[in-house]
Amino acid sequence: MVDSQYYLSNDIGISALDCGEAFRLLSPQEKMYAHNLSRAAWYGGLAVLLQTSPESANIFVLLQRIFRKQTPAQLEQVATAAGLSSEEYQAFLVYAAGLYANMGNYKSFGDTKFIPNLPKVKQPVMLSAFQEQPSEMEALWDSCSGLLYSLEDRQKQLGLGDKGITTYFSGNCCLEDAELAQKFLDSKKLSAYNTRLFKKDNGGKACYEVRLASAVQKGQNYMDGECESCCGSFSFEDKEFTVKRGDYGPLMEKVCHYLQEAQTYAANENQRKMLEEYQRSFTLGSVDAHKEGSRYWIKDKGPIVESYIGFIESYRDPFGSRGEFEGFVAVVNKAMSERFAKLVSSAEVLLPELPWPREFEKDTFLKPDFTSLDVLTFAGSGIPAGINIPNYDDIRQSEGFKNVSLGNVLAVAYATQKEKLTFLKEEDKDLFIKWKGPSFEVQVGLHELLGHGSGKLFVQDDQGKFNFDESKVVNPETGEPVSSWYRGSETWDSKFSTIASSYEECRAECVGLYLCLNKQALSIFGHDEQDAEDVVYVNWLSMVRAGLLGLEFYTPESKSWRQAHMQARFVILRVLLEAGEGLVGLEEVTGQDGKPDARITLDRSKIHTVGKNAIHRFLCKLQVFKSTADVDGGRALYDGYSTVSDSGAYNFLRLRETVLLRKEARKMFVQANTRVRDSVELVEYEGSAAGLICSFTERFQEDAEQLETNLLELNKRDATCWLIPSEW
Repeated sequence: MVDSQYYLSNDIGISALDCGEAFRLLSPQEKMYAHNLSRAAWYGGLAVLLQTSPESANIFVLLQRIFRKQTPAQLEQVATAAGLSSEEYQAFLVYAAGLYANMGNYKSFGDTKFIPNLPKVKQPVMLSAFQEQPSEMEALWDSCSGLLYSLEDRQKQLGLGDKGITTYFSGNCCLEDAELAQKFLDSKKLSAYNTRLFKKDNGGKACYEVRLASAVQKGQNYMDGECESCCGSFSFEDKEFTVKRGDYGPLMEKVCHYLQEAQTYAANENQRKMLEEYQRSFTLGSVDAHKEGSRYWIKDKGPIVESYIGFIESYRDPFGSRGEFEGFVAVVNKAMSERFAKLVSSAEVLLPELPWPREFEKDTFLKPDFTSLDVLTFAGSGIPAGINIPNYDDIRQSEGFKNVSLGNVLAVAYATQKEKLTFLKEEDKDLFIKWKGPSFEVQVGLHELLGHGSGKLFVQDDQGKFNFDESKVVNPETGEPVSSWYRGSETWDSKFSTIASSYEECRAECVGLYLCLNKQALSIFGHDEQDAEDVVYVNWLSMVRAGLLGLEFYTPESKSWRQAHMQARFVILRVLLEAGEGLVGLEEVTGQDGKPDARITLDRSKIHTVGKNAIHRFLCKLQVFKSTADVDGGRALYDGYSTVSDSGAYNFLRLRETVLLRKEARKMFVQANTRVRDSVELVEYEGSAAGLICSFTERFQEDAEQLETNLLELNKRDATCWLIPSEW
């Protein structure tokens, strides 16, 4: 029997993201700007299929072809006539919706594979409605059906080599190959963000191909000094490296086309230059051009239509350096943005409250935009609640960044039913439901602005110049002068690699917990006196509960974590349990249904004392290791708290089984489309599996056959690259 964690439940939550009112308030020019940016984001987002698994793109094309020929309602008649029950047909719809929502057949939050909750022998029924070119559809089904249902150990989760599936690296790559490639990229001053790595054998000698995402293909006559200098063959540590352009080429062409169209409707010169640089980045595969575009983006203060696009977050690269494509377009929520603006104004008062010495904080706090947005489009593998970007360390440290909170996502993502609230005392549940939304709003604000936006990296540049006084700055953990730092082109991601994402999320979460104890911070969000204390309590309670829920995302077989944020929250739970004095309680109990359960408690009277002191000590350590590029110290600390075992005071492996028994699936979101008739229209869909499916089939109607052909060809080109040596 297949473990239920590999299915999506028929009753999974699916909600429509409401952006109708925000969109209607836009001017005709702003609507055209938003429309073209959305088209660029959606086409670029298809690259995630190719970044996720060898079969994702083919499954996507299969589903698109099925649902382009008949709506979900029409297909249901075919399925029913062929003998499928209503539950089986719903399982098929939910699987299809899940594939679209995650842009692949692995969960964006947790990196676990999901398969149809429908017997494989019944799946081809869906193809019977496709009367045109039946042999082509059958061939497409045959190309992906094996992997679509496969739950061999390596297929169950994303990972490098024999630990899981990845298409950021060819199957014969291991951690040592990833480390060598990173050294090579650093030597050439190339970012890994928009790359993939393919290892080949050349007469018994290992050769590596670094492939850049770009519209320009190999051999095209497109001269550009920067691009020409980075491409070619190079010898490095007795290995051959070749840097090539053209990854996701046809998709990047579409992105560039719509970015060009959007420039006509830009509101100002910063937006136009931003789009020009983005277009150059996706044309040539240049991260430097994307960084330049990000500089203009930072300067574009308070736009009505906000957006960002590119290879951004590195959570799903097993090595932690390559970015997944994402693009969002959203409209400012002015009322909520006023609160965030007040938080930005108070930042210089709140930052000194953080527990590290002044020398470990940025020389100047560059006040960013911080806005609440209603999402129109978010293309990629999933939708976060808040974002702090760009992720380029050099820009964030010296030029600035922006923060956004996604208001219409928060409104539906964290709505909770009392009967589905697990692991809390009954007397906590009503309070939790009342304050979960407001407390999370506070946590997101502090996490994004003062978490990701705080802390200095000590750097010595290529000319030997330091950005700190190396003779005077003392490491508060050792009492000795600082003895390590980042050198030349080294970055946070390249140094801390596999733990970088989760470690940084943990640091930002700790900042949120620590500063939410500050009355001024709470007052900015409209919380005072007893309400403020309730917000603090629920915020901390939510964090320790999330730490327990995080066990779902740990894989005992490989002793690895599959989700950066949930690993971070488990680490925080461990820190607060270790603090003792009755601050946090965690016990295994028997539920009312007679099955294993757990109960987590928090003593609110000790949050400001025991809790604050514990986070103070831990947060200081996190920042010091990060600032000083102390990878060994940081890894030892973080890996220690990340350990999941059945020994000690808590049997976390057994608790993991309880969490899996009582877990609730993460919600999926249905997003609107825009189309141009006499004017730009917003097309909205119902919050259901059928609505999500219809949104995707209508999204790519205009050139569907060519797009699908491109995806299949891109996937076929690398089809033989994903086997690991033991599978040859």
